[in-house]
Amino acid sequence: MLKRTIEISREPAHLLVRDRQLLILRKTEPPRHVPANPPNLAPGGRVPCEDIALVMVDERQTTYSHSALVTLAAGGAAVCFCGEDHLPAGMLLPLGDHSQIVWRLRDQIRVRKPVRKQLWKTIIQAKLRAQAALLASIDHEDARAGAAKLRALARETRSGDPDNTEAQGAKIYWTVWMADHWRPPSPDSPHTFNRIAKPGLDAPPPNAMLNYGYAVLRAGMARALVAAGLLPALGIHHRHRANAFCLADDLIEPLRPMVDARVRSLWGRGWTRDDMPQTVKADLLGVLTDAAQTIDGSASTPAAREPDIGPLMVTLHRCTASLAQCYAGERAAEALLIPIRADGS
Repeated sequence: MLKRTIEISREPAHLLVRDRQLLILRKTEPPRHVPANPPNLAPGGRVPCEDIALVMVDERQTTYSHSALVTLAAGGAAVCFCGEDHLPAGMLLPLGDHSQIVWRLRDQIRVRKPVRKQLWKTIIQAKLRAQAALLASIDHEDARAGAAKLRALARETRSGDPDNTEAQGAKIYWTVWMADHWRPPSPDSPHTFNRIAKPGLDAPPPNAMLNYGYAVLRAGMARALVAAGLLPALGIHHRHRANAFCLADDLIEPLRPMVDARVRSLWGRGWTRDDMPQTVKADLLGVLTDAAQTIDGSASTPAAREPDIGPLMVTLHRCTASLAQCYAGERAAEALLIPIRADGS
């Protein structure tokens, strides 16, 4: 069953649990005893905790009961807390209850450097191909040329990416992605504030939307890693003593173009980088329910793809399970399962 993503940003709310259901109460009344069926629930304000995968909180006056956070964690849900910039500032993850968690952490800690380097090569190749697929979907000569260059870079990527093809690809990708052949907002667009008059290279990039979407991917991947019995802080390539999600940051690299595609669509419909209303955030949260499938990281042809198609949230678990197999020596690093869009991009 596909678990739900809940976003709280429209109005102040209080979260509590009754009969293992998360209740989202409007904070329109002074504190009091809450009955079994409170009358002032927010719209859609009663959800079984076991059906929740992620709660994104972007309302600073939101409050929580202790039992709500404990029950969400026990059910495997992640809770993200957003700051003043509307971007996630912290995350609550459940402690893994995987039956082999000790063995998997041992394998993760002991993984050899050649395996890590080969895993990074697989991830970068998948990222370059995903970027190429997104550019190829743009009806413009420069975009098609950029896609061909990215596919060539993917073929040239070596173990550990010593030539930094990721950075070379980023220069090609973002130059095309930000080029002046953006589709301008329709004159009939209902979004009339802060319209983009000239969406070209001189227009500021939609960093806020991109960062929010990447944070959603990061939260979903961190949750899947914990469920697989792995520690999100121990990365393959990313390393920083203050980053508790290095491994999640590694694995979302090939998934970033899925967010880029949504942001491009939002910008084309008239939203700018400064506009982060609930409608935009809800759209970006939807990336976790995009239809996706997993592809063997060493594959580059449709015939090599696994046939199962499902929401991205589900394929993230296939990805992390395959990574645990790579760590244990049960699967080649080149065969790490990478989620891609079900349409092949």
